[in-house]
Amino acid sequence: MKDRLLLIPCARDDRGLCGVSRSGTPCGGHSGALWPITSLLAAQGLDVAAVDLPLYGRTLSLDPGAVRYQTWVRLLVDLLDAEHDDRPLILLGASMGGMLAYEAAARSPHVAAVGATSLLDPQDWRVRARLTRFGPLAVAGAQLTRLIPGGAAQMRVPMRAVADFAKMSRDPDLAELCASDPLGGGARIPVGFLSSFLNYDHVPGAEMTTPVTLLHPTHDAWTPVQLSMRFLLRIAAPTEAVMLRRCGHFPIEEPGVSDLVAAVVRLAGRHIETGPPA
Repeated sequence: MKDRLLLIPCARDDRGLCGVSRSGTPCGGHSGALWPITSLLAAQGLDVAAVDLPLYGRTLSLDPGAVRYQTWVRLLVDLLDAEHDDRPLILLGASMGGMLAYEAAARSPHVAAVGATSLLDPQDWRVRARLTRFGPLAVAGAQLTRLIPGGAAQMRVPMRAVADFAKMSRDPDLAELCASDPLGGGARIPVGFLSSFLNYDHVPGAEMTTPVTLLHPTHDAWTPVQLSMRFLLRIAAPTEAVMLRRCGHFPIEEPGVSDLVAAVVRLAGRHIETGPPA
């Protein structure tokens, strides 16, 4: 028996394919939580698919204690290999899923462009200081997690004990819902997974050849836009930054949601004209 991965497709047409990688990011997202946003993209005529990565959503893993960030990267690249066709593919990621989308795109020949609500490089100490509840202590703590022995690395802890979900949304009720959702923030994550993400070396920006668009909320109290801009400015491929007006970290507010949809539709149109990667 193999692990079972949940992939939720939506409307199909001949114009383009838009994959969403945010489902299953370390901060507690999954395809069901993001579906209201992705459905708006489908309503614009794009082919949309959302995936639940192991530990989150309804994807089942035989050995959840062994899941690492590298597992996610390999799985997403394999999924792109299996699902691609002759249409351009745009890979989207929200929160820490932005770097996951970036990494998969850097490793796959099938991605025409990346859209990310943030680009949080864990090698940047400023990012580490903002990602968890522990502030500056997380800067040194990430290095110390390398010393955790194998058995302890499989120990699973509630994600809400690590991440500051109060900053997930400008709406306190939504922030609490994200924190308590058993498919999201209420999930239990292996210590080894957290260590593997915090110590992961992503493909350097100077080596990136796939265009990247940053779709960042203007009112993100968790991860300020400056953190993502530091990485975006190092990317050698064409880049663009679009601000989502009035949106918090979880972008649900208008007019920012409309900003996001419009930006992705423009991005899709640009690559539909030029065709998929050679």
